Amino acid sequence: MIIDGKKIASKIQEDTKKEVEELKARYHQSPCLATVVAGTDEPSKLYVKKRGKICDEIGIISKMHSLPDDSKEKDVLELIGKLNNDKNVHGIIVQLPLPKHIDKRKISEAVSPEKDVDCLNPLNIGRLASGDETATPCTPKAVILILEKLGIKIKGKNVVIVGRSKIVGRPLALMLINRDATVTICHTKTKNLKEHTRKADILIAAAGSPLLIKNEMVKENAVVVDVGINVVGSKIVGDVDFENIKNKASFITPVPGGVGPVTVAMLMKSTVEAFKQQVVRNHGLGIRNTTLTPNY
Repeated sequence: MIIDGKKIASKIQEDTKKEVEELKARYHQSPCLATVVAGTDEPSKLYVKKRGKICDEIGIISKMHSLPDDSKEKDVLELIGKLNNDKNVHGIIVQLPLPKHIDKRKISEAVSPEKDVDCLNPLNIGRLASGDETATPCTPKAVILILEKLGIKIKGKNVVIVGRSKIVGRPLALMLINRDATVTICHTKTKNLKEHTRKADILIAAAGSPLLIKNEMVKENAVVVDVGINVVGSKIVGDVDFENIKNKASFITPVPGGVGPVTVAMLMKSTVEAFKQQVVRNHGLGIRNTTLTPNY
């Protein structure tokens, strides 16, 4: 079965829009997502603009703050500091890639944990490692939601993740362990990758390597989730050889149209959750549970 990520995302966005309307009626304020873009990476800017349109549809204020390619690290840090102190901004995301002369770790550490909607601040990563999923990265959150929406049981399953990045592979492994999966993480130094992937009940490809996962690397009726987004020529492809695996897998996500749309929907939801936490403090009021969709 081919998983329709757009359909799943559409339902999340519809429910999030209702929630935003309810919050706005109560607090006379809308959630605001600020995106910091440093450099001239045009695909990044295009992606941010598309994301901004989805914010508009839901009722979230979207602000893009662009800095030139030759911006100094201190310029980015100063901008983040201003956004941290702005009570009208509830979520901050730093768009990657950053120019090479800027330390990504320092920038991630600078974002206030309560406004860190993609869980890059070390404090939020530490909370996740301890089992606290108050703040979780949007892509791992999207993967978990897709599995749960389809009724795919995670508990007790052998899950193999190909890719160990700090924004997908590692946090996703922690979230799956929290759900009692047996998790194996593979990476560029893994020997005999095929031996590991063929054991997977659920195989998650997040390596950023086009068409890395071939038919013979997947066992019959496995669930295959492709997180990879790669440009090959004029085409966007995933990490999975989709055409040659789609009839072998019980479930499989396409690229594009699979995990990507759900990731954006989870970013919207995370921004709303951040708004709800901050508005309680700023207004000095309690807030009833207005969440109309599950946490994941």
